[in-house]
Amino acid sequence: MDNWSLVGKWIMVAASGVASYLFGGWSGILGTLLFLVAIDYLTGIWAAFILGQLKSKIGLIGIARKVFIFAMVAIGHLVDGVLGDSHLFRDTIAFFYIANELLSIVENGGKLGAPIPPVIRQAVEVLKGKGGDVERGADKQ
Repeated sequence: MDNWSLVGKWIMVAASGVASYLFGGWSGILGTLLFLVAIDYLTGIWAAFILGQLKSKIGLIGIARKVFIFAMVAIGHLVDGVLGDSHLFRDTIAFFYIANELLSIVENGGKLGAPIPPVIRQAVEVLKGKGGDVERGADKQ
């Protein structure tokens, strides 16, 4: 049993070292992002199950998107290191994805039939509309 304990400790040391290098240490912002990513993924699976749209290929793409979020945060930290260790880019990228995950969680809640306050529903629709206009504008050119 001691060997497994030692292996577990080495895994934690390695994971901490990787997190420190890639993200500049762990912060409340990264913890919040991790929590919201997990909640969004779980509510997305739940909503897909309820709607009869649960597919493993779509779930795998969802996991790849979540990994990409943390890759972007890591890239932001590496850029910060080049510019002077300020965490400006890392935190800006993390805040963007936190807002994105919150919107996605609200959308998933709506798909699940949870009551969404009208003001939040309107905000989500406005933000979705603005994103759609940008994408449609890019397609026209």
